Amino acid sequence: MHYPLPPVLVVDDEKNMRLSLQTMLMDEGHAVRAVESAEEALELLSGEEFFMVITDARLGGMSGYDFLKKIRLEKPNLPVLMLTAYATPKLAVEAIKSGAMDYLAKPFAPEELLHAVARCGERHKLLRENAALRSRAGEISGFDQIVGESDKIRELRKLIQTVAQTDARVLILGESGTGKELVASAMHALSKRKNENYTRINCAAIPETLLESELFGHEKGAFTGAIKQKHGRVEEADGGTIFLDEIADMSKPLQAKLLRFLEDGSFTRVGGTQELRVNVRLLAATNRDIAKSIAEGNFREDLFHRLNVVQFQLPPLRERGEDVLLLAEHFLKSFRITMNKNVTGISPVARHKLLTHRWPGNVRELRNAIERALILETSRELQPSSLPDFQVETRLQKAAPVQAMPGESLDAALMRVERELISNALEQNGFSLTRAAERLKLTRHSLRYRMQRLDMKTGDTVAGEE
Repeated sequence: MHYPLPPVLVVDDEKNMRLSLQTMLMDEGHAVRAVESAEEALELLSGEEFFMVITDARLGGMSGYDFLKKIRLEKPNLPVLMLTAYATPKLAVEAIKSGAMDYLAKPFAPEELLHAVARCGERHKLLRENAALRSRAGEISGFDQIVGESDKIRELRKLIQTVAQTDARVLILGESGTGKELVASAMHALSKRKNENYTRINCAAIPETLLESELFGHEKGAFTGAIKQKHGRVEEADGGTIFLDEIADMSKPLQAKLLRFLEDGSFTRVGGTQELRVNVRLLAATNRDIAKSIAEGNFREDLFHRLNVVQFQLPPLRERGEDVLLLAEHFLKSFRITMNKNVTGISPVARHKLLTHRWPGNVRELRNAIERALILETSRELQPSSLPDFQVETRLQKAAPVQAMPGESLDAALMRVERELISNALEQNGFSLTRAAERLKLTRHSLRYRMQRLDMKTGDTVAGEE
């Protein structure tokens, strides 16, 4: 994994020695901060990150040994290399007991110091890699969780496998609850970057004033409360993948900064002047109508085109047919194990109820419905009485102008609208075929015929009706 090392902190009250150490380390490619006192060093340590400290044993003011003890209390994992012109076995023992990782007597060979610094650099990288691996331990690949056999889901899985192997930016569009985060997780898990960090940010969940700092980091003192330097999420994701969920909720000024970042991976921390650069793959998602957001001036069109290299459009659950039952059984199996419930299946009438609901909350709503039903169920099969009555959920479905979907024929659009009208009538009438037929001004036989033609499950018994 590639992680840029933080600077080395050099503490020495002799100016020539400070400059000599600084030059030596910078020639090896290290960033260096050099100060003349332990007091200055402690102030820097409170606000910035360093991968090691090199300090003289004798300093004006606080001694190197007392400085070392302070570091051990405040930053116990920070390695410290002690330098001294008065080398004795007793002082060496004192330095090691105080917590120094090594001890060098002046004058020393440059190779000795550089070897110690290289060891600390490797240690820091390993610690970062281990932390990243631990953060991903137990993370389930989103690809395994994309359940369904409808044509649209089959095409989605195929597209994920194809695009995941590239570094192309991806824009994931779909209603809330359709599984956008699962798709992003699957893209990372199947990519060349799968062993690197996968970082997620919900742009709608973080206040606008803090989102830039969360994304790009900030310097100490950049704003009230910024008591120390903070790395942003793009730095944490260096070498890996970053997923920006609900990107259409991002403010216009921050969209402009993101656009610049997408050009070459460069950015500046809030309150900083140093230009930094990372190598990340960016995935973005939104449940908003992105074209409408652009037309209303809420989302930059140039940012849309920058993100929209590959576009995924996730189908709502109401368009996935029998996938509703496959997902219900998937959630039933999962919750049955965690709840230790002996519910082995879903009754035919409950299946019918699941199929005829329009699921405005999509897969997330279905998952919650199965969890609720399993909590309440006392028999071996999940019964319709344990499922929600869906009255509130049905009212949540927003009215929209009737129009054909992209690539949809008129006949297919009419069938889709007819299916929705029948589903709504059934829900509003307690899934009674007789009452739904009366509501639609049809005979019961005619309604059953239309449902069969539309491949809608009628069932021999609906909500107890013979």
